Amino acid sequence: MTTTDSPWLGDAVSLVEAFRSKDRSPIEELQASLAAIERSDLNAFSFLDPEGALERAKLADVSKPFGGVPLGIKELDAVNGWPYTEASVVFADRKATHTSVMVQRATELGGANHIGLCTASEFGGVNVTRTVLNGATHNPWMHGRTPGGSSGGSAAAVAGGLITIATGGDGGGSIRIPAGFTGLVGLKGTFGRIPRAPHTELGNLTVNTGVMARSIRDTARWFDVCNGHDSRDPLSLQRVDNWEAQLGTHTDSLRGKTVVLAPDWGGAVVSSAMWTQLEEYAKHLCTATGLRIITVNTSLPRIGAAWSISGMVEIHTQLADHWPACADVLTPEMRFGVEATFGKYGTEARAKIESRRAL
Repeated sequence: MTTTDSPWLGDAVSLVEAFRSKDRSPIEELQASLAAIERSDLNAFSFLDPEGALERAKLADVSKPFGGVPLGIKELDAVNGWPYTEASVVFADRKATHTSVMVQRATELGGANHIGLCTASEFGGVNVTRTVLNGATHNPWMHGRTPGGSSGGSAAAVAGGLITIATGGDGGGSIRIPAGFTGLVGLKGTFGRIPRAPHTELGNLTVNTGVMARSIRDTARWFDVCNGHDSRDPLSLQRVDNWEAQLGTHTDSLRGKTVVLAPDWGGAVVSSAMWTQLEEYAKHLCTATGLRIITVNTSLPRIGAAWSISGMVEIHTQLADHWPACADVLTPEMRFGVEATFGKYGTEARAKIESRRAL
């Protein structure tokens, strides 16, 4: 097997450098990724566009930040003309009529080659990737274990050596949990840093979009390409430049600053082994950077319930007239959540969401 028979094992930045030096071509990388996906038993992809991806690879502009790099799209993100199922049987036949701003920026400004959709949990609602529509996605470190969720397919594809980078989204850990489960970089950026336009859903205001990556510099480059205000997302923030260029330049400014270590957020169940690891790594990081750890009570009353309710109300608005007839084809967690919240919050909350959208 030659080096071009298997996908690139480094990060996306180094892959672009290989394209520019002509040590590898976008077409070779695409073909290697598609072949690896075909051989894989991870169930990381729910849809592939090999013909379209090949045409894009032929025209790849490798001078762009991610020029020619195969990109996986989390199936909760929209790509015009592709399936837009939200990982639910309810929308199994739906096609997207728009492309999300993040995907548009990554492909048009960044030059990435979107090759297919990565599996996710239904509506992004739970932290495992197992759905009625697609079945279970597996962790590349141990088959039969979950890669986490909701961006589990993206994590499995990147950590499993199929592609170097994939989109993700995070409301309650949907980037961070899969990154932790599979050994990737998973940054949940500041809310609104990357727009959720053009169809901004305002029901759950904890959701950010981002990336599953193999390196910090890949993540920084992604934010360089994708961040910045979009008028169709009123909560999106103004652009901030030089994410990648400033890596490693703020070390001195951190010295003496304080940081809170909160492994359980004041109430979550954390195993003793994980707690010990978190404390050890936090102390190592703070020693290296000169940060000072302080203890703060981070408990918030019923934070889990409040977050879950806001998410389930939004899911109910998406189901709309499909509910309750669709109850039997939802994953158990989604069915339970919608049933539990609709009686108390359904009509009133839905009216508020619709009135907010109309502003």
